[in-house]
Amino acid sequence: MATAVASNPPQCKVGEIISKFERKGFQIIGLKLFRPPKELVEALEGSSVVAAARKFIGATNPLKAEPGTIRGDFAIDVGRNVVHGSDSPENGFQELGILGLWFHEDELVEWEQQ
Repeated sequence: MATAVASNPPQCKVGEIISKFERKGFQIIGLKLFRPPKELVEALEGSSVVAAARKFIGATNPLKAEPGTIRGDFAIDVGRNVVHGSDSPENGFQELGILGLWFHEDELVEWEQQ
């Protein structure tokens, strides 16, 4: 299973967001920095990655987002949403570029767990 996560620097600390997913054990299979707008997009792969990424990201309204989530720690208000995550495996599939939104298929790598 794979998903896309988009962060909006400098509103958030991109390295902390990347390391949060790595510590959980997800593999980064693609990474891009877009300018403008300034967005960093991660392509993540792993078991239950969509649900886990949504949990790490937190509630859309930062006032309702739990501390320790990306939005809970870095977001100020809904209008300045610091991160986006695919809400389903189907949308993750589309956003990862199979249909060309964030990545071309040849820009994603395959990882073999060691």
